[in-house]
Amino acid sequence: MSLDSVSSQPKAPAHAPTATVQVLGTRWAVAAGHALASEAAARVLAAGGNAIDAGVAAGFTLGVVHCDMVSVAGVAPILVHVARTGETFQVSGVGPYPRSTSAAYFRDKHGAQIPPGLPRTVVPAAPAAWLTALERWGTMSFADVAAAATEHAERGFPVSTFSAYQMATNADKYRRWPTSAALYLKDQRAYRTGEVLVQRDLGETLRRMARAEARAGGSREAGIRAARDEFYRGETAKRIAEFHRAEGGPLAYDDLAGFGVEVGSALTTAFGRYEIAACGFWCQGPALLQMLNLLDGVDLSGLGHNSPAYLHRIVETVKLAFSDRDAYYADPNFVKVPAEGLLSKVYAEARRTLVSDRAWPDMPPPGDPSRLAATRHREAALPLAGGSEPVPAGGPRDALDTSYVAVVDEAGNGFSATPSDPNVDSPVVPGVGCVVSPRGSQGWLDPAHPSVVAPGKRPRLTPAPAMALAGGKLFMPFGTPGGDVQQQAMLQVFLNLTVFGMELQRAVEAPRVASRSFPDSFWPHAIAPGKVEVERRVPADTRAALGALGHEVAEWPEWEWRAGAVCAVRVGPDGTRWAGADPRRGSHAIAR
Repeated sequence: MSLDSVSSQPKAPAHAPTATVQVLGTRWAVAAGHALASEAAARVLAAGGNAIDAGVAAGFTLGVVHCDMVSVAGVAPILVHVARTGETFQVSGVGPYPRSTSAAYFRDKHGAQIPPGLPRTVVPAAPAAWLTALERWGTMSFADVAAAATEHAERGFPVSTFSAYQMATNADKYRRWPTSAALYLKDQRAYRTGEVLVQRDLGETLRRMARAEARAGGSREAGIRAARDEFYRGETAKRIAEFHRAEGGPLAYDDLAGFGVEVGSALTTAFGRYEIAACGFWCQGPALLQMLNLLDGVDLSGLGHNSPAYLHRIVETVKLAFSDRDAYYADPNFVKVPAEGLLSKVYAEARRTLVSDRAWPDMPPPGDPSRLAATRHREAALPLAGGSEPVPAGGPRDALDTSYVAVVDEAGNGFSATPSDPNVDSPVVPGVGCVVSPRGSQGWLDPAHPSVVAPGKRPRLTPAPAMALAGGKLFMPFGTPGGDVQQQAMLQVFLNLTVFGMELQRAVEAPRVASRSFPDSFWPHAIAPGKVEVERRVPADTRAALGALGHEVAEWPEWEWRAGAVCAVRVGPDGTRWAGADPRRGSHAIAR
């Protein structure tokens, strides 16, 4: 689930975004990573659906129209805020490794690698996550919310500028598998901007689910469960399992039939007057909470927006949180994660002492959340999986994955989801019409690492949506694609808005930085000690000052898609809906 830097792809044109105007409404708003996904959500909202109906509609549509970044059979971590009760829930949108997959499987059969293709498959969680949210908090049927996705799959849709750029860059990767080349290449070349991509098998998969819903009869909820069962226990599951059996893949029918997502309360922390919610330690979402804890009480405004001192503080904070991420985050069903300590304000105060006026030359040591101490003894620390891997040309490999959708409806319900799994890392399953989650690329083979591969264990997921609340009411769902950059980009946008008082769209478009001084979440987990990537709109003298503080500064273009594509919907004090859409990847917002 990786992509080499643009510099190593000389034939790919640079992606140049277009500036976006602030979108405002009084009733509802949506912001998503593709215009047609936003339109699908808006269609549902205009028909009387709520934020959950609309978010699920956008999510399924992203799997169709943004298939370079999202699979219908991929991952989809979700946050839902219910205005009536004030509760915020998380839905675990990542599946486990099949029962036949282990670290030994990769060591013995794949030369101690986690290679592209079927070997890195995990159970696809997105359909179960979408349908669980729809059943529990929605008001509409699966067929209704999937109508736009089905239409775009069957009739086709014009490929966007950003998707055409990515598909051209990755054309050779499609050629690794005949089923992928047949679907995603046109006349043996990548689809170009505006050319129509038709995905009939994927449309038929959605139709099968809708037919199962219609046959179920009874309540709306029973129909949605029937649609889900068709995917995991019906014809679709049989086709996936048979393809794996025929091609030597690890996923079996029983892995699919026994799968279900988890629903629980979101994790939260306070930052000033705000409460921020994230998904659990099965993803990197808590890293954003740790970053905010480390910054809470720091006079950030006094440092000056995007000044050398401010950016230094942000980067060093990211390093501390990601050091703990590497040491402790993993599937809580397999690893005892010291969650209370990691999210403790006292622990953050101890860790904060490690920030100095010089950059850490590499990733700082992890802390000891059990003792609420700043550092854990180095001899007791886990090895840095991937730390000895050679860094590819241009730096660590950049994750090609993920999109995002945020929705707020008229009642104040909120939806925040980060669906993912691109179409380049595994073959399309014939008769299903998409790749099946290759998220196993986010596992480790080091037996000492908390996220080491194991049967039935979930890899530590990068996609991780967030929400902010104020006074117990929804303030803003927000999120982004970007692999390891996600929480970094979300942090900067959130601070632009809440600390520096920017309007939402300006907060989204402001130039960003990103640290790479930690093991990359994607196999082979390369690390670039001290490296900081900076958009060129940050002035040259600021970049030079960061270098003088000990950072290894690498220059990004003025608008860099690897810097994330943050989308958000802010609820104003008078009830207005402010929708922000990042132009770095062609995101789109609609409000009414």
